[in-house]
Amino acid sequence: MKVKDIAAGIKPVDRTWIDRAKERTAQLVMPPRALGRLHDISEQICGIQQTLTPSVERKACLVMAGDHGVAAAGVSAFPQEVTGEMVKTFLRGGAGINALARHAGAEVAVVDMGIIPVLDPAALVGGERLLVRKVAAGTRNMLTGPAMTRDQAEQSILTGFELASGLFDRGVQLLGTGDMGIANTTPSAAIGLVCTGVSIEEMTGRGTGIDDQGLARKQAAIRGALEINRPDPNDGLDILAKVGGFEIGGIAGCILAGAYHGRGVVIDGFISTAGALIARVICPAVTDYLFSGHCSEESGHRAMLRHLGLTPILDLGMRLGEGTGAALAMGIIEAAIKAFREVLTFAEAGVSEKEG
Repeated sequence: MKVKDIAAGIKPVDRTWIDRAKERTAQLVMPPRALGRLHDISEQICGIQQTLTPSVERKACLVMAGDHGVAAAGVSAFPQEVTGEMVKTFLRGGAGINALARHAGAEVAVVDMGIIPVLDPAALVGGERLLVRKVAAGTRNMLTGPAMTRDQAEQSILTGFELASGLFDRGVQLLGTGDMGIANTTPSAAIGLVCTGVSIEEMTGRGTGIDDQGLARKQAAIRGALEINRPDPNDGLDILAKVGGFEIGGIAGCILAGAYHGRGVVIDGFISTAGALIARVICPAVTDYLFSGHCSEESGHRAMLRHLGLTPILDLGMRLGEGTGAALAMGIIEAAIKAFREVLTFAEAGVSEKEG
Protein backbone atom coordinates (compact mmCIF):
# COMPACT_ATOMS: atom_id res chain seq x y z
CA MET A 1 0.00 0.00 0.00
CA LYS A 2 1.25 3.48 -0.88
CA VAL A 3 0.54 6.70 0.98
CA LYS A 4 -1.82 7.80 -1.79
CA ASP A 5 -3.80 4.57 -1.37
CA ILE A 6 -4.16 5.20 2.37
CA ALA A 7 -5.38 8.74 1.72
CA ALA A 8 -7.93 7.46 -0.79
CA GLY A 9 -9.35 5.11 1.86
CA ILE A 10 -9.99 7.83 4.46
CA LYS A 11 -13.45 9.32 4.78
CA PRO A 12 -14.59 12.24 6.96
CA VAL A 13 -16.33 11.34 10.21
CA ASP A 14 -20.04 10.63 9.69
CA ARG A 15 -21.83 13.64 11.19
CA THR A 16 -24.96 11.55 11.71
CA TRP A 17 -23.36 9.88 14.73
CA ILE A 18 -22.27 13.21 16.16
CA ASP A 19 -25.80 14.55 15.78
CA ARG A 20 -27.19 11.46 17.52
CA ALA A 21 -24.69 11.92 20.32
CA LYS A 22 -25.73 15.55 20.69
CA GLU A 23 -29.33 14.42 21.05
CA ARG A 24 -28.36 12.21 23.99
CA THR A 25 -26.22 14.99 25.51
CA ALA A 26 -29.26 17.29 25.41
CA GLN A 27 -31.19 14.78 27.52
CA LEU A 28 -28.58 14.38 30.30
CA VAL A 29 -29.72 15.39 33.75
CA MET A 30 -27.92 18.74 33.89
CA PRO A 31 -28.30 22.22 32.39
CA PRO A 32 -27.66 22.33 28.62
CA ARG A 33 -24.02 21.48 27.84
CA ALA A 34 -23.03 22.16 31.44
CA LEU A 35 -19.83 20.11 31.06
CA GLY A 36 -18.57 22.38 28.30
CA ARG A 37 -15.94 20.88 26.02
CA LEU A 38 -16.32 17.45 27.60
CA HIS A 39 -19.50 17.16 25.54
CA ASP A 40 -17.67 18.09 22.33
CA ILE A 41 -15.01 15.47 23.06
CA SER A 42 -17.45 12.65 23.80
CA GLU A 43 -19.55 13.49 20.74
CA GLN A 44 -16.47 13.47 18.51
CA ILE A 45 -15.50 10.04 19.85
CA CYS A 46 -19.04 8.82 19.11
CA GLY A 47 -18.65 10.06 15.55
CA ILE A 48 -15.23 8.45 15.14
CA GLN A 49 -16.32 5.09 16.58
CA GLN A 50 -19.83 5.28 15.08
CA THR A 51 -21.55 4.32 18.29
CA LEU A 52 -23.45 5.79 21.24
CA THR A 53 -21.56 3.49 23.61
CA PRO A 54 -17.98 4.61 22.95
CA SER A 55 -14.97 3.32 24.86
CA VAL A 56 -11.30 4.24 25.17
CA GLU A 57 -10.32 1.72 27.82
CA ARG A 58 -7.51 0.38 25.59
CA LYS A 59 -4.95 3.15 25.15
CA ALA A 60 -1.40 3.25 23.84
CA CYS A 61 1.34 5.78 23.13
CA LEU A 62 3.87 5.38 20.34
CA VAL A 63 7.06 7.37 20.93
CA MET A 64 8.87 7.89 17.63
CA ALA A 65 12.62 8.56 17.86
CA GLY A 66 14.95 9.97 15.24
CA ASP A 67 18.15 11.97 14.88
CA HIS A 68 18.68 15.02 12.67
CA GLY A 69 21.60 16.12 10.55
CA VAL A 70 20.75 19.77 11.18
CA ALA A 71 21.96 19.31 14.77
CA ALA A 72 25.42 20.06 13.34
CA ALA A 73 24.29 23.69 12.90
CA GLY A 74 24.18 24.23 16.67
CA VAL A 75 20.40 24.53 16.92
CA SER A 76 19.97 22.58 20.18
CA ALA A 77 21.11 23.11 23.76
CA PHE A 78 21.76 19.37 24.14
CA PRO A 79 24.23 17.06 22.35
CA GLN A 80 22.85 14.59 19.84
CA GLU A 81 23.86 11.63 22.03
CA VAL A 82 20.92 12.44 24.30
CA THR A 83 18.48 10.95 21.78
CA GLY A 84 19.75 7.40 22.24
CA GLU A 85 20.16 7.77 25.99
CA MET A 86 16.58 8.97 26.37
CA VAL A 87 15.33 6.01 24.32
CA LYS A 88 16.97 3.74 26.91
CA THR A 89 15.28 5.71 29.69
CA PHE A 90 11.88 5.26 28.01
CA LEU A 91 12.48 1.51 27.86
CA ARG A 92 13.37 1.41 31.57
CA GLY A 93 10.10 3.19 32.36
CA GLY A 94 11.76 6.18 33.98
CA ALA A 95 10.84 9.14 31.75
CA GLY A 96 8.01 11.65 31.87
CA ILE A 97 5.99 9.75 29.27
CA ASN A 98 6.23 6.55 31.28
CA ALA A 99 4.90 8.15 34.46
CA LEU A 100 1.99 9.92 32.74
CA ALA A 101 1.13 6.92 30.55
CA ARG A 102 0.95 4.72 33.64
CA HIS A 103 -1.39 7.28 35.18
CA ALA A 104 -3.56 7.17 32.03
CA GLY A 105 -3.50 3.38 31.83
CA ALA A 106 -1.78 3.47 28.44
CA GLU A 107 0.93 1.13 27.19
CA VAL A 108 4.09 2.69 25.75
CA ALA A 109 6.14 1.48 22.82
CA VAL A 110 9.26 3.21 21.50
CA VAL A 111 10.15 3.15 17.81
CA ASP A 112 13.65 3.65 16.44
CA MET A 113 12.65 5.45 13.27
CA GLY A 114 16.19 6.61 12.60
CA ILE A 115 18.45 7.31 15.55
CA ILE A 116 22.23 7.24 15.10
CA PRO A 117 23.12 4.55 17.68
CA VAL A 118 22.37 0.91 17.03
CA LEU A 119 20.38 -0.45 19.95
CA ASP A 120 19.82 -4.17 20.48
CA PRO A 121 16.45 -4.75 22.17
CA ALA A 122 17.65 -8.06 23.58
CA ALA A 123 20.48 -6.32 25.44
CA LEU A 124 18.40 -3.56 27.03
CA VAL A 125 16.21 -3.39 30.11
CA GLY A 126 12.66 -3.11 28.77
CA GLY A 127 13.91 -3.89 25.28
CA GLU A 128 10.68 -5.69 24.45
CA ARG A 129 9.12 -2.23 24.13
CA LEU A 130 11.64 -1.13 21.48
CA LEU A 131 10.60 -1.50 17.85
CA VAL A 132 13.55 -1.05 15.50
CA ARG A 133 12.34 0.32 12.17
CA LYS A 134 15.37 2.44 11.30
CA VAL A 135 14.99 4.24 7.97
CA ALA A 136 18.56 5.52 8.25
CA ALA A 137 20.99 6.57 10.98
CA GLY A 138 19.61 10.08 11.22
CA THR A 139 18.51 12.46 8.48
CA ARG A 140 20.94 14.43 6.35
CA ASN A 141 21.62 18.06 7.15
CA MET A 142 18.79 19.97 5.46
CA LEU A 143 21.14 22.93 5.06
CA THR A 144 23.00 21.00 2.35
CA GLY A 145 19.98 19.51 0.55
CA PRO A 146 16.92 17.39 1.30
CA ALA A 147 16.81 15.78 4.75
CA MET A 148 15.88 12.47 3.13
CA THR A 149 14.83 10.98 -0.17
CA ARG A 150 11.19 10.90 -1.20
CA ASP A 151 11.25 7.10 -0.86
CA GLN A 152 12.54 7.43 2.71
CA ALA A 153 9.79 9.93 3.47
CA GLU A 154 7.17 7.48 2.25
CA GLN A 155 8.85 4.64 4.15
CA SER A 156 8.69 6.60 7.41
CA ILE A 157 4.99 7.35 6.96
CA LEU A 158 4.18 3.77 6.01
CA THR A 159 6.10 2.52 9.04
CA GLY A 160 4.02 4.67 11.37
CA PHE A 161 0.87 3.54 9.59
CA GLU A 162 1.83 -0.13 9.93
CA LEU A 163 2.68 0.09 13.63
CA ALA A 164 -0.43 2.06 14.55
CA SER A 165 -2.59 -0.28 12.47
CA GLY A 166 -1.13 -3.21 14.41
CA LEU A 167 -2.14 -1.61 17.69
CA PHE A 168 -5.65 -0.95 16.43
CA ASP A 169 -5.90 -4.57 15.26
CA ARG A 170 -4.99 -5.62 18.82
CA GLY A 171 -7.87 -3.59 20.21
CA VAL A 172 -6.33 -0.21 21.04
CA GLN A 173 -9.11 2.37 20.91
CA LEU A 174 -7.15 5.58 21.45
CA LEU A 175 -3.59 6.29 20.34
CA GLY A 176 -1.23 8.98 21.58
CA THR A 177 1.75 10.20 19.56
CA GLY A 178 5.13 11.11 21.06
CA ASP A 179 8.63 11.94 19.91
CA MET A 180 12.28 12.00 20.83
CA GLY A 181 15.04 13.56 18.77
CA ILE A 182 17.60 16.23 19.60
CA ALA A 183 17.17 19.20 17.22
CA ASN A 184 13.72 18.07 16.07
CA THR A 185 12.04 21.39 16.83
CA THR A 186 14.06 22.81 13.91
CA PRO A 187 12.53 20.61 11.16
CA SER A 188 9.16 20.90 12.91
CA ALA A 189 9.35 24.68 12.71
CA ALA A 190 10.35 24.44 9.05
CA ILE A 191 7.30 22.27 8.36
CA GLY A 192 5.15 24.72 10.31
CA LEU A 193 6.40 27.63 8.21
CA VAL A 194 5.71 25.82 4.94
CA CYS A 195 2.19 24.81 5.98
CA THR A 196 0.96 27.88 7.87
CA GLY A 197 2.77 30.78 6.25
CA VAL A 198 3.36 32.63 9.54
CA SER A 199 6.60 34.50 10.21
CA ILE A 200 9.78 32.68 11.17
CA GLU A 201 9.84 34.68 14.42
CA GLU A 202 6.38 33.42 15.41
CA MET A 203 7.07 29.81 14.46
CA THR A 204 10.57 29.33 15.86
CA GLY A 205 11.05 28.84 19.59
CA ARG A 206 13.89 27.93 21.92
CA GLY A 207 13.32 24.16 21.91
CA THR A 208 15.35 22.63 24.71
CA GLY A 209 16.34 26.07 26.00
CA ILE A 210 18.82 27.69 23.60
CA ASP A 211 20.04 31.23 24.27
CA ASP A 212 19.61 34.25 22.00
CA GLN A 213 22.60 33.30 19.85
CA GLY A 214 21.28 29.76 19.52
CA LEU A 215 17.87 31.06 18.51
CA ALA A 216 19.47 33.23 15.82
CA ARG A 217 21.38 30.19 14.51
CA LYS A 218 18.19 28.15 14.52
CA GLN A 219 16.24 30.77 12.58
CA ALA A 220 19.09 31.12 10.10
CA ALA A 221 19.22 27.35 9.65
CA ILE A 222 15.49 27.12 8.98
CA ARG A 223 15.58 30.08 6.59
CA GLY A 224 18.53 28.58 4.75
CA ALA A 225 16.98 25.10 4.52
CA LEU A 226 13.77 26.50 3.04
CA GLU A 227 15.68 28.59 0.50
CA ILE A 228 17.84 25.64 -0.55
CA ASN A 229 15.11 23.01 -0.71
CA ARG A 230 11.94 24.97 -1.58
CA PRO A 231 9.41 22.35 -0.39
CA ASP A 232 6.06 22.24 -2.17
CA PRO A 233 3.34 23.21 0.38
CA ASN A 234 0.79 21.10 -1.53
CA ASP A 235 2.85 17.89 -1.37
CA GLY A 236 3.18 16.35 2.08
CA LEU A 237 5.85 13.87 1.00
CA ASP A 238 7.92 16.66 -0.54
CA ILE A 239 7.75 18.75 2.64
CA LEU A 240 8.73 15.77 4.79
CA ALA A 241 11.56 14.72 2.49
CA LYS A 242 13.11 18.16 2.21
CA VAL A 243 12.88 19.54 5.75
CA GLY A 244 11.39 16.81 7.95
CA GLY A 245 12.47 13.93 10.14
CA PHE A 246 11.92 10.20 10.23
CA GLU A 247 10.02 10.39 13.54
CA ILE A 248 7.82 13.18 12.16
CA GLY A 249 6.96 10.94 9.21
CA GLY A 250 6.18 8.11 11.60
CA ILE A 251 3.80 10.34 13.54
CA ALA A 252 2.09 11.38 10.30
CA GLY A 253 1.64 7.69 9.53
CA CYS A 254 0.03 7.09 12.95
CA ILE A 255 -2.43 9.89 12.27
CA LEU A 256 -3.30 8.52 8.83
CA ALA A 257 -3.82 5.09 10.43
CA GLY A 258 -6.26 6.50 12.97
CA ALA A 259 -8.33 8.12 10.26
CA TYR A 260 -8.13 5.05 8.02
CA HIS A 261 -9.26 2.65 10.76
CA GLY A 262 -11.74 4.96 12.48
CA ARG A 263 -9.82 5.47 15.72
CA GLY A 264 -9.07 8.63 17.66
CA VAL A 265 -5.50 9.92 17.82
CA VAL A 266 -4.28 12.33 20.49
CA ILE A 267 -1.33 14.37 19.29
CA ASP A 268 1.20 15.76 21.72
CA GLY A 269 3.02 19.05 21.20
CA PHE A 270 5.13 20.81 18.59
CA ILE A 271 6.74 17.82 16.87
CA SER A 272 3.58 15.70 16.84
CA THR A 273 1.68 18.64 15.41
CA ALA A 274 4.27 18.95 12.63
CA GLY A 275 3.41 15.34 11.83
CA ALA A 276 -0.27 16.28 11.84
CA LEU A 277 0.43 19.09 9.37
CA ILE A 278 2.09 16.61 7.02
CA ALA A 279 -0.85 14.20 7.39
CA ARG A 280 -3.35 16.99 6.71
CA VAL A 281 -1.60 17.99 3.49
CA ILE A 282 -1.81 14.35 2.39
CA CYS A 283 -5.47 13.99 3.47
CA PRO A 284 -7.39 16.96 4.94
CA ALA A 285 -10.05 14.66 6.49
CA VAL A 286 -7.58 13.39 9.12
CA THR A 287 -8.38 16.32 11.42
CA ASP A 288 -11.81 14.78 12.10
CA TYR A 289 -10.02 12.04 14.02
CA LEU A 290 -7.55 14.23 15.94
CA PHE A 291 -7.44 15.59 19.46
CA SER A 292 -4.81 18.11 20.48
CA GLY A 293 -3.62 16.92 23.87
CA HIS A 294 -2.16 20.23 24.96
CA CYS A 295 -0.67 23.52 23.82
CA SER A 296 3.09 23.51 24.05
CA GLU A 297 5.14 26.45 25.29
CA GLU A 298 7.04 26.25 21.98
CA SER A 299 6.10 29.52 20.33
CA GLY A 300 4.83 28.26 16.98
CA HIS A 301 2.53 25.58 18.36
CA ARG A 302 -0.51 27.85 18.62
CA ALA A 303 -0.16 28.84 14.97
CA MET A 304 0.02 25.17 13.97
CA LEU A 305 -3.12 24.36 15.95
CA ARG A 306 -4.99 27.32 14.47
CA HIS A 307 -4.11 26.10 11.00
CA LEU A 308 -5.40 22.63 11.83
CA GLY A 309 -8.56 24.00 13.47
CA LEU A 310 -7.77 22.18 16.72
CA THR A 311 -8.31 23.46 20.26
CA PRO A 312 -5.93 21.97 22.83
CA ILE A 313 -7.51 20.03 25.67
CA LEU A 314 -4.88 21.23 28.17
CA ASP A 315 -2.68 24.32 28.42
CA LEU A 316 -0.29 23.76 31.31
CA GLY A 317 2.94 25.35 30.13
CA MET A 318 4.39 21.94 29.18
CA ARG A 319 7.20 21.57 26.64
CA LEU A 320 8.70 18.14 27.28
CA GLY A 321 7.44 16.24 24.27
CA GLU A 322 7.70 12.44 24.44
CA GLY A 323 3.90 12.19 24.23
CA THR A 324 3.38 13.55 27.75
CA GLY A 325 0.63 16.00 26.79
CA ALA A 326 -1.17 13.32 24.80
CA ALA A 327 -1.04 10.85 27.70
CA LEU A 328 -2.29 13.40 30.20
CA ALA A 329 -5.19 14.41 27.94
CA MET A 330 -6.28 10.78 27.58
CA GLY A 331 -7.69 10.96 31.11
CA ILE A 332 -9.84 13.93 30.14
CA ILE A 333 -11.09 12.13 27.03
CA GLU A 334 -11.97 9.03 29.06
CA ALA A 335 -13.75 11.20 31.65
CA ALA A 336 -15.79 12.83 28.88
CA ILE A 337 -16.88 9.44 27.61
CA LYS A 338 -17.80 8.20 31.09
CA ALA A 339 -19.93 11.28 31.65
CA PHE A 340 -21.66 10.71 28.30
CA ARG A 341 -22.37 7.06 29.06
CA GLU A 342 -23.00 7.06 32.81
CA VAL A 343 -24.93 10.26 33.53
CA LEU A 344 -28.65 9.53 33.46
CA THR A 345 -31.10 11.28 31.18
CA PHE A 346 -33.92 13.33 32.69
CA ALA A 347 -36.33 10.49 31.88
CA GLU A 348 -34.09 7.80 33.42
CA ALA A 349 -33.60 9.86 36.58
CA GLY A 350 -37.27 10.84 36.87
CA VAL A 351 -36.32 14.52 37.01
CA SER A 352 -38.53 17.14 35.44
CA GLU A 353 -36.93 19.10 32.62
CA LYS A 354 -36.75 22.86 32.72
CA GLU A 355 -39.88 24.55 31.41
CA GLY A 356 -39.93 27.43 28.94
